[in-house]
Amino acid sequence: MRPLADLRIVAIEQYGAGPFGSLQLADLGAEVIKIEDPRVGGDVGRTVPPYAADGDSLFFETFNRNKRSLSLDLSTGAGRRVLEDLVRVSDAVYSNLRGDVPEKIRIRYADLAHLNPRIVCCSLTGFGMTGPRQDEPGYDYILQGLAGWMDLTGEPGGPPAKTGLSLVDYCGGLVAAIALLAAVHAARRDGAGTDCDLSLFDTALSLLTYPATWHLNTGYRPARTRHSAHPSLVPFQAFPAADGWLVVGCAKEKFWQRLTAVIGRPELAADPRFASFPDRQQHAGQLLPILENIFATRTVAAWLAELHAAQVPCGPVNDVPQALADPQVAARGLVVTTPHPRYGEVRQVASAARVGEPPANHRRAPRRNEDQPYVVRDLLRYDDATVADLRAAGAFGDS
Repeated sequence: MRPLADLRIVAIEQYGAGPFGSLQLADLGAEVIKIEDPRVGGDVGRTVPPYAADGDSLFFETFNRNKRSLSLDLSTGAGRRVLEDLVRVSDAVYSNLRGDVPEKIRIRYADLAHLNPRIVCCSLTGFGMTGPRQDEPGYDYILQGLAGWMDLTGEPGGPPAKTGLSLVDYCGGLVAAIALLAAVHAARRDGAGTDCDLSLFDTALSLLTYPATWHLNTGYRPARTRHSAHPSLVPFQAFPAADGWLVVGCAKEKFWQRLTAVIGRPELAADPRFASFPDRQQHAGQLLPILENIFATRTVAAWLAELHAAQVPCGPVNDVPQALADPQVAARGLVVTTPHPRYGEVRQVASAARVGEPPANHRRAPRRNEDQPYVVRDLLRYDDATVADLRAAGAFGDS
């Protein structure tokens, strides 16, 4: 059995942040029943271009493998009934909606505890369910700007830049998954569920980490650094070589000593201007041009061979195809394959969360409402007459 095989989650989720979090749980064996609104064609992720057609997309496949799908119109009384019956047999209701919506559609703990006292209501919203921004929509790019990330990203003097990936969304999903697991653990121990009020804003602010601590305690103002340099450790940045870029990181003094030997300049280690981290930071303007001129004389591969041999932390600046072709990817089983009726098969990156042996097989992402028979017949035990009544009342949006 997978580690979370005894965990059932009702997921009212869409797009990337929420689905990324529940994907980690599904890959670990949790049963994730994805509720999709039939009035809008289900999860908007199904239509994200460029690789999308007929309610399916490679974007959607990326975030929804190993899940089940049920079309359910929660605006109807019949749809609400089905949701409440699912709450009775589930461990958590998980959502990523605008901050004021969980209260409006009644999916907080106070709304559902009478159905299942142990239910966990995990809400990942843009700004949380309290505060002046509660009812604002929150999207990754907006949060990167609001939380100071874009001001920190890019070359000095250049325009603000976002990170290359939607890291606020993905980190928000991970934070929500951690909170959900903690709350379910407590509910099983104590017999009572709770709310988990997570937000992308909170996540983005928390990831400011030590620069925020420095500012809050000393007034430090973070600034962009040339060639993605670390704000205090020198050298720790990208360097241009003869045919590309590499990153070299001297996070300990021993690595600096080794680096000076590799580049044939051992006297730099003895130079009082470069003797310690504070010295090298103070004199970075003198040291970094020396290193840049040296690294520019050879290829990336030539430098990496010597730096690896000397055990100096380093790596190439790959593009995405090069990253996926790294031999470590195959060795770690980081690309998984699922059969698919449209694409034949879909290859995608695996979850980084590992507990025991990784699963040998994965289910593709579900077609919209594909799992209605399982949910209404096998799980909820509705008879034919009940299903017909619910359908006629618009529960599934297909009357």
